[in-house]
Amino acid sequence: MTAAAIQLYRSGSANAHPGTSARHGAPELAIVIPTFNEAENVALIVAALDRALHGIAWEVLFVDDDSADGTARQVFMLAEADSRVRCIRRIGRRGLSGAAIEGMLAVSADVIAVMDGDLQHDETVLPEMLEAIRASADIAIATRFGGVAMEAGGLSLVRAAGSGLAARMAGTFLGTTVSDPMSGFFMIRRRVVHELAPKLSIHGFKILLDILASSNGRLKIAEVPFTFRTRKFGASKLDSRVVFEFLGLLLAKYTGDAVSMRFVLFGLVGASGLVVHLIALRLAMSGGVDFTLGQTAAAYSAMTWNFFLNNALSYRDQRLTGVRMLQGLATFYVVCSLGALANVGVAQLIFSNSGTWWIAGTAGAVMGAIFNYAATARLTWRRA
Repeated sequence: MTAAAIQLYRSGSANAHPGTSARHGAPELAIVIPTFNEAENVALIVAALDRALHGIAWEVLFVDDDSADGTARQVFMLAEADSRVRCIRRIGRRGLSGAAIEGMLAVSADVIAVMDGDLQHDETVLPEMLEAIRASADIAIATRFGGVAMEAGGLSLVRAAGSGLAARMAGTFLGTTVSDPMSGFFMIRRRVVHELAPKLSIHGFKILLDILASSNGRLKIAEVPFTFRTRKFGASKLDSRVVFEFLGLLLAKYTGDAVSMRFVLFGLVGASGLVVHLIALRLAMSGGVDFTLGQTAAAYSAMTWNFFLNNALSYRDQRLTGVRMLQGLATFYVVCSLGALANVGVAQLIFSNSGTWWIAGTAGAVMGAIFNYAATARLTWRRA
């Protein structure tokens, strides 16, 4: 945190409320802000909230995924001067949805807002969202597609198109009817959070979509347009992995949570591994290798691909690094080798009867998938 940012906060917020430490009772509104490497933004956010929420009893809870830049340390410094500021520092846990859920369950205010820690969400619409809740809405969604012009660079054409496509897919498969189910900026009644919490996934980024899908259309919804601003400090956390997580959440909710989002992600990774498997098998056979040896080599090629992709996607909140990643790869090979025995045996049986290499290869790969998921979840990515 820069000296200027600290001074801005102290002059505009803390000194204006010298009696906040003596406040009794829960505030009406709690703002939950998941953070990861947002140290430069936290003082600016608190000062902005203080300006926007004048006359409203509020508190802000930063839920930090053990940021390397000292985000939690900066929040604790602010909290020393202002009792409305709180922090949860998460060790060994990571992910926006999980942080949002943990934060929402840790506050006592009747109304909870969730917003990003990058200053792109416009805090000045919070009073309007609160009025919608006071007027009987269960959830108020700040929508990026409500006719308000967005700042240049705030939402790129690619990101806007992607969000629009995701909203249409969510509407088709999950029956959501709001304009921006992918928004990360919303306000909700605490009782609704506690009611839905057991159904929500701690994985991924799209907590609002999960809430809407898990409520089965029972929530009274209000939408408030806002201007999506340009990020000033830090780097965006969105990348291609969000696509896989969105598809995983979509499929999990479409099946009524019959399978977990992590299993869906594991399955999506396995599907990509099947492509790797078939390519490797075809290359081996084209090089004159017999089918049994080629199938074995293809199986281990797919195993290697699946391990690294699962480590980055399915288990990103438990991601293995350094020596632990090498140990994890070793256990992954051992566990999946048991599945590979069934894989190769079934594939060989089918190939000897049908002579169709791709059917045999697919059948063998599918055979070990469920065993691999159950075993690796316990042995490779077990929590320390």
